[in-house]
Amino acid sequence: MKRIGIIGVGEIGRAIVTGLCEADDKSPEVFLSPRGARTAAELSERYEGVQICADNQEVVDRAEVVIIAVRRQDRHEALAGLRVDGNKLVINVMAGVGIDDLRRTLATDAPLVRAIPLPAVRERRSVTVTCPSHPEVNSLFEHLGGVLPVTDEAAFNVFSALTGTLTTHYWYLATLTSWAIGHGIASDEAEGYVRSLFQEVGRALSDETPSLHQLAANHETPNGNNERIRTTWFGPANSEALNKALDDLLADLK
Repeated sequence: MKRIGIIGVGEIGRAIVTGLCEADDKSPEVFLSPRGARTAAELSERYEGVQICADNQEVVDRAEVVIIAVRRQDRHEALAGLRVDGNKLVINVMAGVGIDDLRRTLATDAPLVRAIPLPAVRERRSVTVTCPSHPEVNSLFEHLGGVLPVTDEAAFNVFSALTGTLTTHYWYLATLTSWAIGHGIASDEAEGYVRSLFQEVGRALSDETPSLHQLAANHETPNGNNERIRTTWFGPANSEALNKALDDLLADLK
């Protein structure tokens, strides 16, 4: 895979380019659309093999693999009139845009594959869910940290909904920090301690031997502090609210 085009150069586009161009082996040629001009200019200045195209059609014409990373609501404007030959490979990273929907928009018989790359692909340490399995797409994302192909779009949408919880986790940590500050702890000390606590959680997650429930149990003692917060705050009502929020998001992604 030597020539990759990206239409829509936002945070995910930037992460993919960074992961590819900072790998140990030879990076591919990358052609960027003018959408997200500031980010595209930054990437083209930083990496020798990255070029900005005049328009989206030039991206398609010059690339072997085309990654579509525009916002869902912008897809019709961005993709209108594009000619995509059947010998191209199209990777769709737009949340909530199915294969049939995109095929109608592009009016192409080229292979279409959905993917959920996360910002951590920039460091080549994030598993990317794909659908359907495709050897070239799997190879690309394996190179960026790992790949998890799924067989159908129903399963793919479940994984897509899970990605919608990331900023909730960060907000949870920010709320803990604000609580400590409200009790007189200096902001830098409060944030530094919260970061330290949950960096250790991240390290524990790297060991896949224990289940997530077992990891939680390993950090609790009967009637201890952790058990008290879990059972009083994350009780049945909050669990139900989280499940409902995920169900609502999944319905929208379908």
